[in-house]
Amino acid sequence: MALDILILYGSYRTGRMGIRLADYLINGFQQLGHQAELIDAMQVSLPMLDQRYSDYPPGQAPEAMTALAERLTAADAFVFVAGEYNRGVQPGLKNLTDHFLKEFDRRPAGIASYSAGRYAGVNSHAAWTVTLSAMGMTVIPERLSVGQIGQTLDEQGQPQGDGGAALERSFASFARSLIWWAEAAKAAG
Repeated sequence: MALDILILYGSYRTGRMGIRLADYLINGFQQLGHQAELIDAMQVSLPMLDQRYSDYPPGQAPEAMTALAERLTAADAFVFVAGEYNRGVQPGLKNLTDHFLKEFDRRPAGIASYSAGRYAGVNSHAAWTVTLSAMGMTVIPERLSVGQIGQTLDEQGQPQGDGGAALERSFASFARSLIWWAEAAKAAG
């Protein structure tokens, strides 16, 4: 059964390296026969959180927010591409996520963390685990963490070197787990 998986990414920085990981994930899930689509916070361009989607009266939310709410509701699973900023979360991804709540409730999520350094976004991963769990999501236990992202993935999101080989090995179990949880959630319906 083909699943609909959204890859959420939130960097606004010049020379965004994490987009390489987002591209890698989209390719990886598509090669497994699933639909995978990028939701890029910079492209969606939601304002800084003032009101959540659910705070608006029906039909009065901004058009981009309504379209995204519908897209989130239709998805089977999510992967949060979580870069680490100052040992915490990316503000762009957090802002994108905070606009919604029930659209994520009781849904499976994976976290793919990354950083330019060796620690592969472990602090961001930990923070996102708490946040997504508090939002009612089932966060899969497998970690997908990429250190030294500029050396691990080339500009086209293709693995390279020892780091790329390690990512390929890790992605297999990460994908299996996310797919299992997504299929279980669909069956529970």
